[in-house]
Amino acid sequence: MTPQTPVDVTALVQAMTLDEKLSFVHGSDDPEALGQSGYIPGVPRLGIPELRLTDGPAGVRMKRKTTTALPAPIALSCAFDDELAARYGEYLGHEARAKRQDVLIGPMLNVLRQPFGGRNFELYGEDPLLVTAIGTAVVNGIQSQGVIAMPKHFAANNQEENRMTVDTVVDERTLREIEFPAFEAAVRAGAGAFMGATNGVNGHPSCQNETLLTTVLRDEWGFEGWVMSDWDAVHDTAAIEAGLDQEMPDGAHLGEPLREAIAEGRIDEAVLDRAVARIVGQMARFGLIGDDTPRPETTRDAERGRALALEVATAGSVLLHNPRGVLPLSADKLTEPGPAAHGLAVIGRPAAVPKTAGVGSALVVPEHAATPLDVLRTRLGDDAVEFRIGEDPAGRPIPESALVPAFREGEVPAGPSTEPDYFYEGELTIETEGRYRIAVTALGGYAAIDLEGHPRVFAGSSFGDTAGLTVDLLPGTYKLVLSALPMPNNPVHLTLGWVTPQQAQADIDEAAEAARGARAAIVFAYDELAELIDRPALALPGLQDTLISAVAKANPNTVVVLNTGSSPTMPWLDDVAAVLDVWYPGEAGAEATDALLFGDANPSGKLTQSFPVDADHTSVAGDPLRYPGVDGRVEYQEGIFVGYRWHDEHAVAPLFPFGHGLSYTTFGYEDLRLTARGRELKVTCTLRNTGERAGRETVQVYLGSSPDVPAPQAPKALAGYATAHLEPGATTTVDIVLDARRFEYWNTDTGTWTVAAGPRTVSVGRSSADLPLTATVHVDPAGTVSP
Repeated sequence: MTPQTPVDVTALVQAMTLDEKLSFVHGSDDPEALGQSGYIPGVPRLGIPELRLTDGPAGVRMKRKTTTALPAPIALSCAFDDELAARYGEYLGHEARAKRQDVLIGPMLNVLRQPFGGRNFELYGEDPLLVTAIGTAVVNGIQSQGVIAMPKHFAANNQEENRMTVDTVVDERTLREIEFPAFEAAVRAGAGAFMGATNGVNGHPSCQNETLLTTVLRDEWGFEGWVMSDWDAVHDTAAIEAGLDQEMPDGAHLGEPLREAIAEGRIDEAVLDRAVARIVGQMARFGLIGDDTPRPETTRDAERGRALALEVATAGSVLLHNPRGVLPLSADKLTEPGPAAHGLAVIGRPAAVPKTAGVGSALVVPEHAATPLDVLRTRLGDDAVEFRIGEDPAGRPIPESALVPAFREGEVPAGPSTEPDYFYEGELTIETEGRYRIAVTALGGYAAIDLEGHPRVFAGSSFGDTAGLTVDLLPGTYKLVLSALPMPNNPVHLTLGWVTPQQAQADIDEAAEAARGARAAIVFAYDELAELIDRPALALPGLQDTLISAVAKANPNTVVVLNTGSSPTMPWLDDVAAVLDVWYPGEAGAEATDALLFGDANPSGKLTQSFPVDADHTSVAGDPLRYPGVDGRVEYQEGIFVGYRWHDEHAVAPLFPFGHGLSYTTFGYEDLRLTARGRELKVTCTLRNTGERAGRETVQVYLGSSPDVPAPQAPKALAGYATAHLEPGATTTVDIVLDARRFEYWNTDTGTWTVAAGPRTVSVGRSSADLPLTATVHVDPAGTVSP
């Protein structure tokens, strides 16, 4: 990344005109229209090239361009594999460079605070140690390719509900221990840029929050890169004085208003120079300017990308439930002659239309993604697999007798939009009382549904299936308005349908009947997480819970495959034989799912978020101030007790704990040994594969609280982890080093990290709730650890 010829950044900035300097601090339109998210024109006369910025948490997102759709970041985190995360980031950087992009906007380093979040699939989970490790590896991987990583969203961007206006009230200790660690580590790793957040933090908008952008980020952490705003997150030209350097998508505040402020003496031009120097300085650091020779061209390697997508999808999928060992399935048993009408009943829309990604800036539409149904039929033969829709989220066309005027599907062009554009207005006539679903397909973007007498509902879709508005309706005529909200780089294609009560029941009955005549049934279920929209409830959308219960009642060998981005409730859990969560698995998800179902691959993913039993058993339940907020204010009343910390502190059992993940083999933990290394501790144990299959296990180390510290502490917190792959009967020694920070807490009285001295319990095992090995260490006030 070091340029061949030293670049005098100060001299370059001094040589720029005011117009040229202003062009660096806000977005513009790319004359080549490559389809990325942001563009800065550069200064050709000074040898400063254009700067292009693309979204990239799960693949390089470019309008109508072929790119690799990698599994969602939440799937990557469930592999607990730093080396795999580095290769994930490296491929993102490689493909960005192949697409002529200079900056990759990502990864998203916010901690998963609550289960409703529309962007939970973009996160690396609820534990700051894990988010830090995976996020730093991704940043390093991206920047190894000469592409600038831009971690986001700084800071406390943990919900989509009212994200543009909500003020997050969070104490200093929670920021330091939960939200800040991954961002601080990204600075230490040399991230070239940061993206600010849309929300406020403690009374000040994030993108003009001097405490965040100057005091913490630059003065304390030594960040030398530039800070770009999230889209439309700047509220005042004075943001540039607080530490913001660049506004997106345009210059509403840092364009002409900044020119006027400088001319009137309200803002010193030296502040503008500082921002431009930060941007140009990173361009020079990454070799984008100052080289004697042009940058070499990079050719996209789609085959390598697809192989990586398959590897991540396989490693990150989590086997949640398999009490009778129904998984792995046997192709021989499913296809052998017998009385069953067919071997396998496959049910659910995601089986026929692959659910590869979530919606928003992380949406990458693959050039090709096989359907799980086709892959299963390839393995078993067409005659052995019977498909039923079960529940059709897209619905059927509404007949002209019920909708006037008739609806005609169409597409709304891409472009920045903050308010929905009206697309259709008509009248819907209901003749029979019952529960109806007004089903809108909003492929590539969002739609707003306004039905007379009911609140507006926003719907977003990544694979053409949106539950839309499910309501109980009496006979009568209702005004229906459908609006579109495209993404800046994605058009949105809209269709409209409905599911009547009669049709819904008929679909479920057909699915149950198909399952009854099969040796086994697989129900593919999904949620639909999306940027801009939080989940209204934790249940699977629509009638999927009813569908799963009906299928499980018809066939005891019912397996549920979840295409989810966060934690759904499972009222049917005790009735099904197995649950496999493959998340949003990217373009090779069908192949990964098939391999896991039939045992070609052994499940090894571990949950990076707790799955609550229901919405009432979460840290944000009981007070709307906790979530989604009241009068534009949300309070993080749980403090440091996020995720499994909250479950432990309040003795509330989750449905599935953090770190949980089953396997087709078993592992034994033996011989815990602790070795003091000054202020660090080496934890050693023996791991044994006690089953009959080869498999990969993640060994997790948790550190307990100290009774000698007056500040509240989590009963235990993840302090380290390591993975090992073992053949049947094999053993290995696993070493995990706990660094000094694991034994410290943020002291709000002194404003410093302080040793949590006293006896500390060290626990080792399979999850936060399954820790067979324990021992105690003592930490003195200086931080020295002794067994």
